[in-house]
Amino acid sequence: MDRIKILDKEFEKNIPFEHIHKAIVKMADTIYADHKDSDPLFLCVLNGCFMLAGDLFKEYKGSCKISFIKLSSYSGTTTTGEVKSVIGLNEDIRDRSVIILEDIIDSGITVSHLLQDLAAYGPKSLQVATLLLKPDAVRENVKPDYVGIEIPNDFIVGYGLDYDGYGRNLKDIYKIVE
Repeated sequence: MDRIKILDKEFEKNIPFEHIHKAIVKMADTIYADHKDSDPLFLCVLNGCFMLAGDLFKEYKGSCKISFIKLSSYSGTTTTGEVKSVIGLNEDIRDRSVIILEDIIDSGITVSHLLQDLAAYGPKSLQVATLLLKPDAVRENVKPDYVGIEIPNDFIVGYGLDYDGYGRNLKDIYKIVE
């Protein structure tokens, strides 16, 4: 499908799954090269990151663990500017190499909040891996360590990303048609 409708919005295909998959393989290989002598903890930010986490883990070649945290700063198509921690951290991260997995970084508010909170637990290192980065939208001083794809500041859905809870199941990524 090149064009879809979700609720009251039209979207057109923007990034096909094949391109997404290549970016994930490259990201997994780069993370492994940097962490092959360690046992990192991947901290997956739900809900949007579930597809990335599953596909990245299929490609990651080293020993590692995963845990999940749920944060939210969106309502509809815009950020609320307020981060709410919904599900907390269940792992001891003291002296661990922690890699935060994000589906997308746009404003940077969510990941900035998370980095600040996690630093208090004394990890050995904190890094950020994101499938998508909107460099023109970043308002916080956040520089991810691993970026799959840089994209323009369009509202997108698919591959875990949603519009009011819908569209996460789409294999490809679609951008809104204004």
